[in-house]
Amino acid sequence: MIRKLIGAAVGARVAKQHPAVGGATGVVLATAVPFIIARVSLPAMVALGVGGYVAKRFMDKNAAEQATKPTPPPAPVQQ
Repeated sequence: MIRKLIGAAVGARVAKQHPAVGGATGVVLATAVPFIIARVSLPAMVALGVGGYVAKRFMDKNAAEQATKPTPPPAPVQQ
């Protein structure tokens, strides 16, 4: 029961954060997560969680660097 609730939460969150993905992908994730939780060992789940956290931090850091990077002025028009 708890696995199905976790799956539904993950599916709903993905569908909200990525509207292009849509509700169908959220439903697929909601049905796949309980299956994965039942089959994967605890150390593997911890490793996946840590890996996801590190990847998110890396992507957030790159996005922050891109946002603060100054854009060069436009080149003068030659006629």
